[in-house]
Amino acid sequence: MSEQPQFKKKYYPINDTFRAYLQKYKRLTKTKVFYDDLLRFQGSVVVYDREDKDTLWTRVYYNEFERVELDNSLKKIYTLLHSDGDESNFEHLNVDNIDFCTFGNSKPFRVKVRNILNDNYTHFYIKKADASRVFGLELEHIISPNSINYLVFEDTLIEEHIVGIPGDIFLERNLQNCTELEKSQIAKEFVKFNERCMIGLLGDMRAYNFVVIPIYDFDQRIFKIRAIDFDQQSYEGSFRLYKPHLFKENYKFSHLVQTKLKPKSVLQYQIEERSVLVKRLFDTKARLESLIEAMKSTKLAPDEHIAQLQEEIYQLTLDVNFRNATSMGEIVQAALSFMERNYRFEDE
Repeated sequence: MSEQPQFKKKYYPINDTFRAYLQKYKRLTKTKVFYDDLLRFQGSVVVYDREDKDTLWTRVYYNEFERVELDNSLKKIYTLLHSDGDESNFEHLNVDNIDFCTFGNSKPFRVKVRNILNDNYTHFYIKKADASRVFGLELEHIISPNSINYLVFEDTLIEEHIVGIPGDIFLERNLQNCTELEKSQIAKEFVKFNERCMIGLLGDMRAYNFVVIPIYDFDQRIFKIRAIDFDQQSYEGSFRLYKPHLFKENYKFSHLVQTKLKPKSVLQYQIEERSVLVKRLFDTKARLESLIEAMKSTKLAPDEHIAQLQEEIYQLTLDVNFRNATSMGEIVQAALSFMERNYRFEDE
């Protein structure tokens, strides 16, 4: 059985250095809604899925006076996320539901906003602005192929919904309907996803913390895998907890890799992902350097986690930069520097 991450992780505040970074790259905003405001709901009911299973979300309700003001503020947040605050279509927006989840660390609120002209809707999330989570979002935006849309207001974090099928649901309901070729393609994507998490030190990527995204391309269906939970960014002490393939919840994905890919193919895909990642590092060098400096200025994990992780990675790589690291930010910096030295793409 694989190791399990610690729960009830301590929240780490956003310091002035990181807040200046967020201001520079337009991640800060102003709104009238704080996370704590949403906690003042008057009642709730359990939300079930189409098969009458508990989703672990509860639908919350507010008194009528507060709800009017709250809805207007939430619609304003929607415009900040999607149209840079343009309120020209404000009257056509409706807040259908506000749901609350007590599962996990972040205890998010999920807000459903619908356009009443065409019934199209989307979700966004409101959470406590934990520094490690925000660093995870920003690192994902920089070093992965995925763009992340989020905003921070003081100690409140606003995240755009990431579309996809949760990994555990995909394994339960969708995998058996995939062709053998599609299963091979999923295995390839899981190898690449595993590399990104390990290099960026994104922990706890069990199946329900990432999504599988089917994409139709001409006469075939391909799949992408991306993280949706960043609470365990640069926090755990055991390096194993940054490797998705070692979690028992991901066994079926790991089994696909073992049965559908030859060892040489696995190594090929790992090297491909590392090389592409290094290219992204060079393309975003100034921004990444600023982010790393902010990470180095912020405490993101207990000292014993830092000591354990830097020693474990040193034993694996024999890179003295890991042994000399004194913070999670320095460990991430050492990991990315290691990638640059060893997997730099060839200049054309």
